[in-house]
Amino acid sequence: MRTQFSRTRRRVAGIALLLASALAATAVPAAVAAPTEPPAAAATTATTATTAERPAPTGPGTDHATDDPFTADRTNWFRQDRFGMFIHFGAYSNLEGEYKKADGSVCRDAEWIQRQCDIPKAEYEKQAATFNPADFDAKAVVKAAKDAGMRYIVITSKHHEGYAMWPTKVNDWNLRDHSSFDKKRDILAELKKASDDAGIKLGFYYSIWDWHDPDFPDPATFPKYEKRMRAQLKELVDNYDPALLWFDGEWDTDKPNNPWTAKDGEKLEAYLRDLDPDLVINNRVGKRRVVDGDYGTPEQEIPGAPVDGQLWESCMTLNGHWGFARYDTNWKSSSTLVRNLLSTTSRSGNYLLNVGPDARGRVPQPSVDRLKQMGDWLRTSGQGEAVFGARYGGLVEEPSWGSVSRKGDKLYAAVTQWPASGAALHLKARTDFRVTSARVLGSDQKVTVTKSGDGIDVKPSGAATNDTATVIELKVDPGPTARPGKGKGLKQEIFDNADLSGTPKITRTDATLNHAWKYEGSPAASIPSDQFGIRWTGTLEPRRSETYTLTTVSDDMARVWIDGKLVIDSWTPHEPKIDKAQVALTAGKRHSVKVEYAEQTGEAHMKLLWSSPGQEQQVVPATQLYAR
Repeated sequence: MRTQFSRTRRRVAGIALLLASALAATAVPAAVAAPTEPPAAAATTATTATTAERPAPTGPGTDHATDDPFTADRTNWFRQDRFGMFIHFGAYSNLEGEYKKADGSVCRDAEWIQRQCDIPKAEYEKQAATFNPADFDAKAVVKAAKDAGMRYIVITSKHHEGYAMWPTKVNDWNLRDHSSFDKKRDILAELKKASDDAGIKLGFYYSIWDWHDPDFPDPATFPKYEKRMRAQLKELVDNYDPALLWFDGEWDTDKPNNPWTAKDGEKLEAYLRDLDPDLVINNRVGKRRVVDGDYGTPEQEIPGAPVDGQLWESCMTLNGHWGFARYDTNWKSSSTLVRNLLSTTSRSGNYLLNVGPDARGRVPQPSVDRLKQMGDWLRTSGQGEAVFGARYGGLVEEPSWGSVSRKGDKLYAAVTQWPASGAALHLKARTDFRVTSARVLGSDQKVTVTKSGDGIDVKPSGAATNDTATVIELKVDPGPTARPGKGKGLKQEIFDNADLSGTPKITRTDATLNHAWKYEGSPAASIPSDQFGIRWTGTLEPRRSETYTLTTVSDDMARVWIDGKLVIDSWTPHEPKIDKAQVALTAGKRHSVKVEYAEQTGEAHMKLLWSSPGQEQQVVPATQLYAR
C-alpha cells in the first residue's frame, strides 16, 4: 500500500489540474475547458469539499480526454505487461456452484447462482453468514500469478450480488460483517501487500449492477445507491491504491432493473479520474463502447485483428465458469492457453485469465498447474519476449501457421504448425522491410530467409523445440523513418452552430484531435454543449512512407480530407462510431488535411488516429500537425 504521501500527492495532482485550467482560462478565456464556477472558486471548492461530495467537472468548456491511452505514461504498464490474473471470489463461492432447492432438486451456476437459481434474499444472506475463506493465502495466489508470468491481478471487490470483499464502512453486507471469516483479516489488504512485494500490479473488479441494494433498481432512489457506490470506490482507491478498476454490470437488464446510463458513466469516470489521475479504467464504466474508459473488454473471445480506436483486453476462464464450480472439470490445456496469449499479443491486446477460489479461499490445483505450465513456456529460451512489451506484428499479415508479434526491431513468429522437413513458412508482407538475421529460440539450427512472391519464406533446418509453439526471432530493418516533426497542431475554428456557417466564434491552434466532450462538455466555455461545429485545417507530416489507416472516433458527425480528397465521410448523425480510410502518405511531406466535426445533441466525441505497418495505432501527435 502506498504511503499517505502518495495519496496526498494524487489529491494535489487533481487540484493542480484545476489550477492549471484556471491559469489557462486567465490567459485565453474562450479557449479552455473551464469549470462552471469562476476558477478561483473552483480551486477553493477543491480544497474544502471532500472528493465524494465534489461534483465532477461539467459544463461548457469541459473536455474529458486527458491523454491518449495508446501513448500515455499512465497506461504504459498495461500496454507492456500483456498478461494478468482475474480472480472471481465472493459470497457465491461459498456454495461452490450448487444450490439445493426446497423440492430437493439441485440448481447449478457459479457467480450468478443467486439470480439464476432464484435463491430468496434471506436464504442467500443466511448462507453468506457461514462463508469462511480461512485458507485464502495471498502469497500463494501471487506466487501462482508470478509462476505463470502474469504481471497484474484483478480481483472482484464486489460482484453483482453486492457483497463487498473488504471491510467497507458503507454497509454491513461484506466479508468482515456478514461471514464467519476472521474479523481482523482483510484479504484485499493481504493481496495488495503480497502483490507489491512481488512487483505485481493490483486492480479491482466492481459491479455497477447490484442485486442486494434496495435503492438500485428504482430510478427515483438510484442516486442514493450511486452515492454509496462512490463512497465504496473511494475506499478502494484511498485504502488499497489500485492501478486499475475493472467495471461490470453496466448493461440494460432486469431482475433487478438496471437504470445505468451513459451519462452516469460519464460522471463516474470523471469522479474516478479526480480521485486518481493515474487509474486505468475499462470501458464498462460506461456502456462498453469505444468512447468509454481506457480499454475495451471482449469476453471469452479474441478479436481477429487489432481493435480500432481503443486499447483492449480479452478476459477468459480456465474452465467454463468464472466463480468456483466443483462440478466443472472442463479445463483448457496449457497449450491452448499459451496460444491464446500469443494471439492476443499479436493483435496488441492483453490476456486476463481467470481463477475461481473455492469456499475456503483455495485456488483449484488444476488452475495452478496450468498457470505454471504457461510460465514454464514463457521462461524457456526467452520465449516471453514474444509477449511482454510486444505488440501487433504490423509488417506482415498474421499467418495461418501461428502468430507474429513485434518488439522494437524484432518480429517473433510463434509457430504452432511446424513445417515438414525442408518446407518453408511464408509471411505475407504489408510493407517493405529487410530481415537481417533469424534464429529459432532454444535451438542452434540454421534459419534461411528469402524473398518469395508477396513476402518472405522462412525456412528452419531442424525440428520444433516444443509442441505448444516454437518461436523464430527475425531481426528486421523496416526502412528509413523521418525525424520527428516540430508541429504544434492544426488551426481550429469553432462555430456556435452545427452547420459550420458564419464567422467562427473562436480561432486557435489545437494540439491534437483527441476530444471527449461527452454530454455536458464543449470545446470552449463560450460554446454551448449542443449545436456546435469545428473545422481543423493545416498539414499532416508522416515519418514513414506507407499506406496509413486514418481512423475517426466520432459522435455526431465527422469528415476528413487529405490533399483535397474526401477520405472519410460520416456526415449523417450517429452514435459513437468508428470510420476508417486507407491513405498513402510520404515521409517528410506535409499533406494538406481538413477535418470537420458537428455536434447536434447528446454526446460529443472526436478523435483522429493513424496507424500503418510500421506505425502503432495512436492519436496523431501534435509534432506531426502544422497549422497554416
